Amino acid sequence: MRQYLDLCNKIIDNGIWIENKRTNKRCLSIINADLQYEVGKNEFPMITTRKSYFKSAIAELLGYIRGYDSAADFRALGTKTWDANSNLNKAWLTNSYRKGKDDMGRVYGVQGRAWKTPEGKTIDQLKKVVDNLKNGIDDRAEIITFYNPGEFHMGCLRPCMHTHNFSLLGDTLYLTSYQRSCDVPLGLNFNQVQVFAFLALMARITGKKAGTAYHKIVNAHIYEDQLELMRDIQVKREPFASPQLHINEKITSLEDLETWVSMDDFSITGYECHDPIAYPFSV
Repeated sequence: MRQYLDLCNKIIDNGIWIENKRTNKRCLSIINADLQYEVGKNEFPMITTRKSYFKSAIAELLGYIRGYDSAADFRALGTKTWDANSNLNKAWLTNSYRKGKDDMGRVYGVQGRAWKTPEGKTIDQLKKVVDNLKNGIDDRAEIITFYNPGEFHMGCLRPCMHTHNFSLLGDTLYLTSYQRSCDVPLGLNFNQVQVFAFLALMARITGKKAGTAYHKIVNAHIYEDQLELMRDIQVKREPFASPQLHINEKITSLEDLETWVSMDDFSITGYECHDPIAYPFSV
């Protein structure tokens, strides 16, 4: 995708060096990046200028939809993305709210499916949005947010991709997703896949047409130890055409996503890519 390379070049050309205290590394950073994905045309945003993968990203999204709070449940779906944060984060290991091995606490999907009210009740944000959209309702607040500052101390990680705002125009569904921070060489392709897949799935289970997904990133950055690989190799490669994502047609409801759906229900065609690039990962 050309827009991905344009963002990478923008960071390389205009970024400011910032010291990141969490990783003790410098980041070349810009503020505000806007991407968009044509979900209705099935232009699946997998990076083609290096070998990329998609099933782990969709597995994580499915775990959020199900409200999972255990890394073990995510592993069962086919992704290990929560292993380190739940079991190797020193601050979380000594947190009194941690229930034991693999526990993630009140993060991401837990907030989306069981947001706690001051009265002690819970709000299922996702179900409210699904029910409204199925009935053709857009109250201009079809919002699912994982960002709950009052419960940051009860989870292992603050959310990066934190809010999803759905909009209905006629029978076409749109999505605007907000991300506070993004490791562009490694993390962005993962996030792109999730934004695209979320709109595709929500359109499917609400009986709407999928339109465009808009992806807004506040802090987009390249770590210092990633810069040479990005500048000298990846941005010099010519991207191939976007592949297509295929979702099992039997998936028609939120209950399907909550129960039997697995990674076998997702596939892609037309994916052509350049050789892999081994970018360093910053924990």
